[in-house]
Amino acid sequence: MLTYISIIITAIFINNIVLAQFLGICPFLGVSKRTDSALGMGAAVTFVITMATLVTWCLQTYVLDPLDLGFLQTILFILVIAALVQMLEIIIRKIAPALYMSLGVFLPLITTNCAVLGVAILVVQKGFTLGESLTYAVATSVGFALAMWIFAGIREQLALTAVPKQMKGVPLALVGAGILAMAFMGFSGIKI
Repeated sequence: MLTYISIIITAIFINNIVLAQFLGICPFLGVSKRTDSALGMGAAVTFVITMATLVTWCLQTYVLDPLDLGFLQTILFILVIAALVQMLEIIIRKIAPALYMSLGVFLPLITTNCAVLGVAILVVQKGFTLGESLTYAVATSVGFALAMWIFAGIREQLALTAVPKQMKGVPLALVGAGILAMAFMGFSGIKI
């Protein structure tokens, strides 16, 4: 039980996938202008990361390792992720058209989101069991969604303030992201 708690706290706060490992920066900066779209993207990424981790862990454990085909890992994992994103896109288009429209081009970009592939590869490299892998995937996704949601709230507030013309847009977003990453670094002192 302590192992699972350690995995959860480490993945969400200490070793956040966006703010500490710098994976998934594109959707982090692109979809974080409004909190509702950030939460929608966080939910979509959570589903894709969890499902991709489940499928890729099983493929690695039961197909690639026994047949000594580890060199196919990256290609196979990318194909699995692409298929899952296509499935998710169809489901969101039918169930929540408003969310589908607000996510826009960023929903297909989950396919190339390096956080999804990164988590799938990291659970294999860390030698996690299936339960630990799914715990890590969900916790990492929650950390991703939390960072996006906080950052979207910051950006919404910054849009209401007077800032110099040269700092509007991307420069101010990057400064805010850097400050948020430094705030999350405060969790690195936690020993689990």
